[in-house]
Amino acid sequence: MSEISKAYNPSEVENKWYAKWVAEGCFEGRPDSSKEAYSIVIPPPNVTGVLTMGHVLNNTIQDILIRRARQLGKSAIWIPGTDHAGVATQTKVEKVLRQEGTSARKLGREKFIERAKDWRDKHGGIIIEQLKKLGASCDWSRLVHTLDDDYSEAVLTAFVKLYKQGYIYRGKRMVNWCPVNLTALSDEEVIMKHEAGKFYKMKYEIAEEPGKYLEICTTRPETIMGDTAVAVNPDDERYAHLIGKHCWRPFPRAKIKIIGDKYVDMSFGTGALKITPAHDPADFEIGQRHNLEIIDIMNPDATMNELAGEDFKGLNREDARKLAVQKLKDLGLLIEVQDYEHNVGYSERGDVPIEPRLSDQWFLKYPKIEEAKKAVESGLIKFWPQRWEKTYTHWLDNIRDWCISRQIWWGHRIPVWYKKGVEKIDLKNPEHVYVGVNPPADKENWVQDEDSLDTWASSWLWPFATMGWPDKKAMEDKSLKYFYPTSDLVTGPDIIFFWVARMIMAGLEFMDGDDAHKIPFKNVYFTGIIRDMQGRKMSKSLGNSPDPLEIIAKYGADGLRFGVMNCAPQGQDILFSEERVELGRNFCNKLWNACRFRQMSGEIADNSSVEKIVSRIDKSKLDSDDLAVLTSLINASKAIDKDYEEYQFNSITQRLYSFFWTDFCDWYLEVSKSRLSDESAKQTVLAVQDLCLRSLILMLHPFMPFITEELWHSMGFGKDGDFIQNENPHFEEKLASLGIKADENALKTTEGLRDFATKARALKAQYKLASKRDVKLYFSSDKEKSKIVAENSEKLKKIAGAASIEIKAEVSDCPATICALGTIYLDLSNSVDAAAEKKRLGKEKEKLESLIKSTNARLSNEAFVSKAPANVIEGAKKQLAQYQEKLAEIEKLLANL
Repeated sequence: MSEISKAYNPSEVENKWYAKWVAEGCFEGRPDSSKEAYSIVIPPPNVTGVLTMGHVLNNTIQDILIRRARQLGKSAIWIPGTDHAGVATQTKVEKVLRQEGTSARKLGREKFIERAKDWRDKHGGIIIEQLKKLGASCDWSRLVHTLDDDYSEAVLTAFVKLYKQGYIYRGKRMVNWCPVNLTALSDEEVIMKHEAGKFYKMKYEIAEEPGKYLEICTTRPETIMGDTAVAVNPDDERYAHLIGKHCWRPFPRAKIKIIGDKYVDMSFGTGALKITPAHDPADFEIGQRHNLEIIDIMNPDATMNELAGEDFKGLNREDARKLAVQKLKDLGLLIEVQDYEHNVGYSERGDVPIEPRLSDQWFLKYPKIEEAKKAVESGLIKFWPQRWEKTYTHWLDNIRDWCISRQIWWGHRIPVWYKKGVEKIDLKNPEHVYVGVNPPADKENWVQDEDSLDTWASSWLWPFATMGWPDKKAMEDKSLKYFYPTSDLVTGPDIIFFWVARMIMAGLEFMDGDDAHKIPFKNVYFTGIIRDMQGRKMSKSLGNSPDPLEIIAKYGADGLRFGVMNCAPQGQDILFSEERVELGRNFCNKLWNACRFRQMSGEIADNSSVEKIVSRIDKSKLDSDDLAVLTSLINASKAIDKDYEEYQFNSITQRLYSFFWTDFCDWYLEVSKSRLSDESAKQTVLAVQDLCLRSLILMLHPFMPFITEELWHSMGFGKDGDFIQNENPHFEEKLASLGIKADENALKTTEGLRDFATKARALKAQYKLASKRDVKLYFSSDKEKSKIVAENSEKLKKIAGAASIEIKAEVSDCPATICALGTIYLDLSNSVDAAAEKKRLGKEKEKLESLIKSTNARLSNEAFVSKAPANVIEGAKKQLAQYQEKLAEIEKLLANL
């Protein structure tokens, strides 16, 4: 127990306690057969990343869950780690190499990997230290990186198993291609951007009907050279007669088919679609159905190759488009160019438009699709909010094979070797192809595939590969049997397909036992997107994304955590501003001051348990306010338990805030001050305060770990050498066993008195008497409620700021307000200069009447109404309503005077 300083210093407290927690092994998870297991695996952040507000939200929720589990006596572990982020890291390292005048290809694979490792070791892992500043209580002794040797073994083992089962194959397919990084990309690595483009309307001459043309629209005239057909809908009466005929591709000039396909939208553009199978996913599918020729006119870097024709060869996409448009003009084939708003997919790392490209890649046919669907539909895995189940199921119902290869070096190299000297490799011939975790014995006769695996092909194993799978000894050492399946996963809905669904399928495929033991987690909580107060998604480009470390330095980690969680409804987007964090900081200061006030109010005896505190209470001295605040505390605790069950974290913060700020500070501390001078009641009052603060601090701990740990010890609530995380927050049964139970009648009475004081203060403020404490109040109600007010008049006078409160059956000529107990009247006879007040209010009335008249005139003016924007007219109407409401209030005040 120590004296609480005058002001709370967050950084001092945070640095002290985090170091102690780590030194004492507070976060280390250990199997204990006598306890329920609880585990979380962190969504591995990019090893090159830094803390964002999204990370703050996600990791604060995880920390709340893990700290709550420890408090409830569970053996809990939160496994941290980082993702090697293949394309992202390779892009950063290649940028450094370009600055040095070299490149990855010049260095060669082995030297490049060495440089990438050096870069990672120097720049990577910053986010881990930043998470510690936030208070993340991960078991740092279990830190995993997806390129660790044992984790890499798991990734390669999974590949080999799936390959041998026929799930993995190599084939030529349409993929997202980055012309800068020269690699295939997952959909997750493609960012859609809204762009102002052009819609080109052109015409192709019908070969069998010279002089007649088919009008076609396109946004990509630079791909004309790869057209192998024009498609129309067979149900389109305009074009059905042309199906089976041909038209002339302008350049290089060639006769191409006119085909009928139901895919074509008759209402879009002209209803005729040029088909370029090598450069559009939909066109590729149409081409497959109609056995069309595939002409790839682009190099991997999106420049034009020789198949595009001599005029285009070597041009980039933008220049090729300009030339194609000019040629169409010269040939008289360009009808018009329209402005066109559309979404364009950009490479996340290369920041250039992706190119749909046919490429030889490795693909995975997903295992356990139906089982993965059933696991969620049956409730074996629960989604919070539940609405995401439909999205998940829809994706599984329409799933497509996964392109798992990437043309990069930073990552897990695909464990496939090809026999040297074989002119044409047969992928199904084991004499030509070797697949294994380790190289073939005579590896000098084999050459390994150059590609690396998609980063998601390592992270989908995260829940069990972090616990040692597939090595039996490692699984035993890392307690996979005890901690798996994990309990909760916290993630964003944007990766429900790329990560969540894949982890579920991986668990069902690779783990042993029935489905209940195979699933990777039991609950998935999907966070919302953090937006600014204008509803815009936070981003560096908009300049609306604050640096969490700067906020922590200004307001403290607890203030940030509490502020973020207070405005984060389950699964909904969060409107964030610094004022939210200021609320959290103010809450910390209020809690600090309340504990300091308690220390100054009287000696703190043995506070080390609920039993010790209750032993100081004289039950005969408990009044309705004591019982009311304890009842409110009990009710809050029960409601919070339910909120945890339903993952309603912002509801928990609001309940704790309301109890502490309103019930405890604004009311109980104020009404109990006078009782502290009564020696016979003092110890009981202080003990009730201690009970409230002890329980509040325990319930707040998962949200605000630093300040609660400090106050826990300063107030003597814990045993020497112990930590708050080891104390169960439930106290209701202990109180009941010690003879203290909830009293709803006492709570109802106190709530009525509090409402009386609140409404009385508001009434005084309305008449500019907020600071005066000599006003006279009258009260009128039924007998029972009048008795309550009379019995508590001294308390009410002090809190409401009144010289007297007189009970009256009838009152006239006084302004009034209605509260829960009855009607409160304010006597203005001695408090207000009636003449002066009438004069002041009269001037206000005249001003309002003038404003109402002018606003009415504007809204009655046809010229204004017909020309003004709708939002301006709506604003004028709202303003008029406000003026009218204010005028009615002024007239009421004048009548009362």
